Amino acid sequence: MGMTQQAAPAVGTPPAPGPGQSDGRTRQRSLVFRLLARPEVGVFLGAVAVLVFFLIAAPSVRQGSSMATVLYQSSTIGIMALPVALLMIGGEFDLSSGVAVITSALTASMLSFQLSMNVWTGVAVALIVSLGIGAFNGWMVVRTGLPSFLVTLGTFLILQGVNLAVTKLVTGNVATDDISDMDGFNQARKVFASSFDVGGVQVKITVVWWLVFAALATWVLLRTRYGNWIFAVGGNKESARAVGVPVNFTKITLFMTVGFGAWFVGMHNLFSFNTVQSGEGVGQELIYIAAAVIGGCLLTGGYGSAIGPVFGAFMFGMVNQGIVYAGWNPDWFKAFLGVMLLGAVLINLYVQRTATRR
Repeated sequence: MGMTQQAAPAVGTPPAPGPGQSDGRTRQRSLVFRLLARPEVGVFLGAVAVLVFFLIAAPSVRQGSSMATVLYQSSTIGIMALPVALLMIGGEFDLSSGVAVITSALTASMLSFQLSMNVWTGVAVALIVSLGIGAFNGWMVVRTGLPSFLVTLGTFLILQGVNLAVTKLVTGNVATDDISDMDGFNQARKVFASSFDVGGVQVKITVVWWLVFAALATWVLLRTRYGNWIFAVGGNKESARAVGVPVNFTKITLFMTVGFGAWFVGMHNLFSFNTVQSGEGVGQELIYIAAAVIGGCLLTGGYGSAIGPVFGAFMFGMVNQGIVYAGWNPDWFKAFLGVMLLGAVLINLYVQRTATRR
């Protein structure tokens, strides 16, 4: 009886998917999950949760004037959080940004008052000083190869000491003199610290500047070559350099952008309060960085957006004022803030992981 041999089943390409089917390799994710993969979506959900919480816990938040105050607090953080976020997307961060705000304000105030000059002269010189601090930080980072943490920590200590020592030397006090009666003050105040009426509610001009800067930063990131450079140097600077990206230029200008933000917020502080305390600003750099991180920017660079830090800053402003409106003990502010922010980060992480698994 002859032996028959069965052939092993052939291994070939799988049958083509039928109509309406997908082989899994070309399957398109739904619009919902593509949106959830965006870095700002998680913090948006967190900001909504914080807002709803305080709308329930503190009914006075529902008033227009209260919300205007929340937006004002958010804007003073958000204006600085935007350039800090761009810098973090570019793979670096700046620990001197908080005291740099005070440095710019002190420069403009003392130069104008001590030399009896128009305040716009002090504003212009302060801008040059702030951009110079940013350029110095960037140049040191790209020239030495040292981590930006170390370079800007050194700058932080230098500026902190200089702010106090020079102010005492020039004014004999720890604060600058009142410049409200000097030439150009009223015009400068309109630009940096004025208010306008919306339905009977006074809204600070910084809210408008905050949104304008956010729109500009978003356009730069998503629609310009420079935005591509930021993502490239943050992702892998050697690969970026290999394809012709000007890595050093990009990093230095990002640090200078932080300097510009410090100048603007410093001018707002000066023209809001007419004088500046030389010891302020310490610790604010952590708030700016935290707002950017909560907004979806990675400490490792190469990922993030400009819209995310807007919601991150709003969360800070909402928690800061919400505790006051709720009538709670302000001693618990830091603890409550930490819980709320950690919750927002966890929501952000969960949303991103869910979106990338689909």
